[in-house]
Order: sequence, then C-alpha cells, then structure tokens
Amino acid sequence: MNTYKKEGTIKGELVVDGDLILTGNLIVEKGIDVKGNIDCAGYSIKAGDSIKAGYSIKAGDSIKAGGFIEAGYFIEAGHFIKSGYSIEAGNSIKAGDFIEAGYSIEAGHFIKAGGSIEAGDYGGISAGLYITAKETVSCGLKVFAGIGVWREITDAEKTITCSKLEKGNVAYGLLKETGITPSLL
Repeated sequence: MNTYKKEGTIKGELVVDGDLILTGNLIVEKGIDVKGNIDCAGYSIKAGDSIKAGYSIKAGDSIKAGGFIEAGYFIEAGHFIKSGYSIEAGNSIKAGDFIEAGYSIEAGHFIKAGGSIEAGDYGGISAGLYITAKETVSCGLKVFAGIGVWREITDAEKTITCSKLEKGNVAYGLLKETGITPSLL
C-alpha cells in the first residue's frame, strides 16, 4: 500500500489505496475513502459526505462528516467527532470532547468522550464493552453496553458511566450516573 500526504481542500471525492497522512487540515467536498489509516496529527478532517477507513481514523483536532464515519478499527479525535448520520468503529470510538451522530453510534469495544455522547432521535448507541461520558448520554432509542460475544463480559465492562442519561433507555448494561454537571467539572 502507498502513503498519500495531503492537506487543503479537495473538490469532489478523495479515494486512497493505502494510508492517508495529513500534513494540515483537510476539507473534502464529497467523501473520503481510504483503504488503510487516516492520520491527521494536530489537524481536522471534514467531509461533505462520508469518511471511511479500512483501518483507523485519527485526528488531533476534530472529525466531521455530513454522512457516516466508519473505520475498521478505531476512530479517535482530540476534540470532537460529529456525523450527520452514523459513527461506526470495529474497535473503539474516543473523543476528547463530544461524540455526536444524527442517527447511531456503534463500537465493537468501547465508546469514550470527555464531554457528551449523543445519537439522533431515531437511533441508538451500542458498544461491545463500556460507554463513558464525562457529561450526558442521549439517544432517541436504546443504549447497549457490554454486548461483546467474544468472551464473558464483567459488570465493569458493561457499564454506562455519565453525569446523566438525558434521553433514551438502557436496553442492556448497567447505568452509573455520577450526577456531576459540566458546570461543576
């Protein structure tokens, strides 16, 4: 696989048969489809449509897509991850601030946010292991934590920890509300 280095604005779609290493912010008018990793050290990735990586998506700042964000392994941003539709990772989803999707959020292992986690009015949140948000968790339908089928999952691994479950119902997992409001953090 080849490595493609890029920054700036692209009119249209970006398809890379290898890794994409960003040397600055990247704005793509339509979608981004990368067979390997997307690595954006201290910068942001923004696509008008969707962002898809065969392996991982990592940004020092933020990841934002008008459509879905999908990675075979993990999605990680120093600040926020925001999608107009869904966010899906084979392993984990982690953001220093908030995670927000217009529809659903799904991770094979864990979901962790330094702020809030929010899925749309007609979507839910599911994780093979735990879900942790320093602030609120909210979705239109159901929240599932600890649904991993590859081994026995402990109570700690199926816990949804947040200041408050703002909207939605816990369909599977253990809810632990800390009661700590963002203004008191």
